[in-house]
Amino acid sequence: MTSEQPTAPHATPHVGGADDDLEKRLDDELTAFNTAAADGARTEPLTVRVTDEAGTLIGGLTGWTWATLACVDMLWVHEDRRHDGWGSRLMRAAEEEAARRGCTDIAVSTYTFQAPGFYPKLGYRERGRIEGVPGGHEDVHFHKRLAPGTTGKVLGA
Repeated sequence: MTSEQPTAPHATPHVGGADDDLEKRLDDELTAFNTAAADGARTEPLTVRVTDEAGTLIGGLTGWTWATLACVDMLWVHEDRRHDGWGSRLMRAAEEEAARRGCTDIAVSTYTFQAPGFYPKLGYRERGRIEGVPGGHEDVHFHKRLAPGTTGKVLGA
């Protein structure tokens, strides 16, 4: 006996590419489920944007906060500005906002061909790797403890 339920006799999986309606529905359903499981805590978007005087994008960060957890989804800095400290400033701004929102933890992942050496310099600890990324690379997962209201300072470092 397995824990899987039998397939409905007239249900058919449909495999395809982008499906905005499906993505929205799944997001709505999982958000409702997660909110109920987390005593009503809601996910809130988190973004940080840096532009120059002309309004040209230098870099940005997207992520979210959910009660005491923050996560960075994407961090990008324009190629010709990558060694000017913008990545660190973007991360610190996100950490400060996450702490202001009451977060005690922040997570981020990066591929081995991107920036796995960057995050430990900011106090992040590697928590795991997933093999199978194209080109023989890995997905590296990082975590950092934040002290609420302390502008992104690390606990226990």
